Amino acid sequence: MFTSIILAAGMGTRMKSNMPKVLHKVCGKQLCKWVIDASKEAGADNVVTIIGHKADMVKEALGNVTEFALQNEQKGTGHAVMQAVDFIKATEGRVVILNGDTPLINAETIKKAVEYNAQKGEQATVITAILPDATGYGRIVRDNDGGVLKIVEQKDASEEEKKINEVNSGMYVFDAQSLVYALDKIQPNNAQGEYYLTDTLEILLKAGKKVGAYAIEDNDEIRGINDRVQLNEAENIMRSRINEMHMRNGVTMRIPESIYIEADVEIGSDTEIQPNVTLKSGTKIGCDCVIGQGSVLDNAVIHDNVEILSSVILNSEVDEYTHVGPFAYIRPNCHVGKDVKVGDFVELKNSNIDDGTKISHLTYIGDSDVGKRVNFGCGTVTCNYDGKNKYRTVIGDDCFVGCNTNFVSPINVGDNAYIAAGSTITEDIPEKSLSIARAKQVNKEGWTDKRNK
Repeated sequence: MFTSIILAAGMGTRMKSNMPKVLHKVCGKQLCKWVIDASKEAGADNVVTIIGHKADMVKEALGNVTEFALQNEQKGTGHAVMQAVDFIKATEGRVVILNGDTPLINAETIKKAVEYNAQKGEQATVITAILPDATGYGRIVRDNDGGVLKIVEQKDASEEEKKINEVNSGMYVFDAQSLVYALDKIQPNNAQGEYYLTDTLEILLKAGKKVGAYAIEDNDEIRGINDRVQLNEAENIMRSRINEMHMRNGVTMRIPESIYIEADVEIGSDTEIQPNVTLKSGTKIGCDCVIGQGSVLDNAVIHDNVEILSSVILNSEVDEYTHVGPFAYIRPNCHVGKDVKVGDFVELKNSNIDDGTKISHLTYIGDSDVGKRVNFGCGTVTCNYDGKNKYRTVIGDDCFVGCNTNFVSPINVGDNAYIAAGSTITEDIPEKSLSIARAKQVNKEGWTDKRNK
């Protein structure tokens, strides 16, 4: 168990955004939230996020998933960690320092770094990476025993030191009380007048403490996000990770590089995801489903054995053995039952469709409760809005709705009712009734000849 301190107070000017950098998203989740979740998954019993720039916006976005400490003025990384000193003092074990703009760090790496620190008996462990090209990074200079002697920044490095390819990630594991000791002694002795967290390492070394380094296996994990290009690069890496995870869990993907799946999406085994599909956060898909090309599912719950072809489903639930699409649009607050057909160019909104109902094409059903085994003809519309208020349509079981029927809500239709094609229904229909609501046909013979004259 450990306390995680996440640095998220900076402005992120290179993002050129009115939104704090740490709230920009990778695969549907804020940069900082990725780091918070990785900390918790690794075993952190307390997570503290250091906020500063637009602090209220960050607090509102992250909510109660983390504690907060405020850095009113940005005076360096050491100063940022100082703002959490009360949390650190209350920690008996270790403190992990992470950056809120490194979303690719994963829980296993954090866990291994903490374990390494404990096994080596180090008061501080720098999380490092070994890069083919270390230009621009602070170099890790080790002593003969493999401990960290110092961290040298690029501008201060000698020609020999510049050949070192082990670099500082800006992430650390500290013994909590050793960190408190070092924070109390760092000084802003630099041109910027800032407190550097790296100075704590020198302080601990001078005090005879043991400082080491843990080199991570995947260099992508130290990638920080400073601009939109790097944000896109991180998203591509994360998207590949997410897709690979689902495929290894038994999901078939056709052209996976074209498929976009956000964090926290759940997909059952033997489901097939076809090209250019978007699955957004909150979506849960069962087993043996087909999600057809170009479909978009956002916070949708899809049960087993459902086929969705080139359709959009938002904040709704679709039960098993149902067929949706192509080109259907299921808007929020819909529940579609078992073995239902929602066909081409059908739109549903805030409606419940019971088992066995068929809505094959070119139909709008809004604010409605539809029973079992109802058949809708082409061009049916529920007229649920009068310009001011919305009303519900209730249709019983085993009804037949003819083509081009309009329901002027509120309407109640009893079980086993039949409605003639072309009807505009303005009154309730009793069960087992045939309703015909259309003008009598009149044929005026010879009318075309008269018109042409």
